[in-house]
Amino acid sequence: MTSPDSDAILLHSATPETTAAVAERLAACCPDAAVVYLEGELGAGKSVFARGFLKALGVSGSIKSPTYTLIETYALQDGRDAVHMDLYRIADPDELDYLALDAVLERLRVMLVEWPQRGAARLPAADVIVALAFAGNGREMQMRAITPRGVTWLRAFGQSPSADAAV
Repeated sequence: MTSPDSDAILLHSATPETTAAVAERLAACCPDAAVVYLEGELGAGKSVFARGFLKALGVSGSIKSPTYTLIETYALQDGRDAVHMDLYRIADPDELDYLALDAVLERLRVMLVEWPQRGAARLPAADVIVALAFAGNGREMQMRAITPRGVTWLRAFGQSPSADAAV
């Protein structure tokens, strides 16, 4: 499961439900003010992953894709916010200036960003990058730690008793 890069975890997901289950397990050990970049082609499962993650944090009801709104914020029971961004439709990173990200970061529990490369240096740095790729009928997921907090987070994920159960 662990790649030669000791700060990365490689998993195979046969179904969208499995992708969501992996996201739920990652959310279960999520540190405060965490930032996750979700990378992959269209249809690779980024939004499925984000929905699973958000549901695990207690977001109920419909979890809309922020493809057109760019950002959706969800108030969590702990008084913090979960933020889901989808930057696919932005043409210039300067467009992020209109989102008032500084205010969002003050109450941040977690920020999930799809298509982060389109936000360039306007985004907070990622703690973990989740790269999803097509693999036959399923998906390959690589979770890579970028910061020391991300390293600790992925170690906690890898040590969870159910770390291999859903894959």
